[in-house]
Parts: sequence; C-alpha cells; structure tokens
Amino acid sequence: MTRSGPTVQLQTISARSLGDATPGTTGKLGSNPLAEARPQGAPAATLSIVQEAAVKTLLGLLVAAGLLFAGYTWTVLHWTYSSGERAGYVQKFSRKGWLCKTWEGEMALVSMPGTVAEKFYFTVRDDAVAARINESLGQRVSLRYRQHLGVPTTCFAETQYFVDDVKTVGEGTFEPGVAQPPGRELTPAR
Repeated sequence: MTRSGPTVQLQTISARSLGDATPGTTGKLGSNPLAEARPQGAPAATLSIVQEAAVKTLLGLLVAAGLLFAGYTWTVLHWTYSSGERAGYVQKFSRKGWLCKTWEGEMALVSMPGTVAEKFYFTVRDDAVAARINESLGQRVSLRYRQHLGVPTTCFAETQYFVDDVKTVGEGTFEPGVAQPPGRELTPAR
C-alpha cells in the first residue's frame, strides 16, 4: 500500500533512523545514522563523546598526579628538616644505583676508645664532595649534612642525610677524666 506524500516521508525518516539507507531495504538495528551520512572516503569516528570525555579526564588526572609528585619531590629535596656535623671515620663509601647513581657511605662515630661505634649512614650527591671524601678515607673527618625527610624513592638517595661538605680533623685523645692540653684539641688539619 502506498500512502500520500507526508506519510511516505515519515516512513523514510524512520527507516533511516533504524539504519536503512533507502526505504524498503533492511539494515542493522542500532547502527550509527551519522556514520552512514558521512562523505565517501572520510574516516569513521572512533570514540563516542562519552569515551572521549573519559580519556581526557584520565589524562588530566595522570598529568595532575605527575605534577603533584614532581612538586612534592622538589619540596622534599630543597627543604631541610635539620642540619649539623658529625665526626668519625668513613669506613664504607661507594657509588650505587641502577638508574640514578648516588654516593652512599657509612661512618663510624667513636665517642671513646673501647666503646661500640655508632654508624652514620649518609648520601653524597655532589661528585666534588665525593672525591674529597675518597681522599680522606682512613682519617678522622667531620661531615656537614642536611636532613631531608620523606624522600620519595631510593633513586634520589638511600638515606635522608645529604652530606655537602667534608673536613679532615686532627686526632685527639679520648681518655675519661684527662684534660686535653691546649694544642691537642680537635682542630681541622691543614
């Protein structure tokens, strides 16, 4: 049965919305009518609007997380919690790391002969300071350090103590109850 003009036009619109290109042909239900209306040779749209928004949101969150991590790392490495000096004998010093190479060391802190030495673990990031420490191995040294809490990975350091200066100091006698003569105080060696 054929109907008048306006009704046929409605049938054509409803047929195209179901995926048919022309009235009377069968098409797939749920196919994209906009994809069929694209010009010949034009690429088909690969993402829907919802998928595209999800990808942009995910990328935005990843960039924000990366910026937060970079800001936190910069703050931790440039903000000093404490600083000071420790004196003793460097007994282990080596360059470590798979990707990020840092100098890691261990110093024995001896307060009095015969006592158990406390160990001070430290990191050196400057090669010039590391060379000076290597030159003074076996001698009593004083290390100036800065403590950085919360260093995010071992790529930056294995410890929280960053040594930035080293001085070789003279030997002193550490006998309890014995006063040091004026010339035997711990002074930097020249």
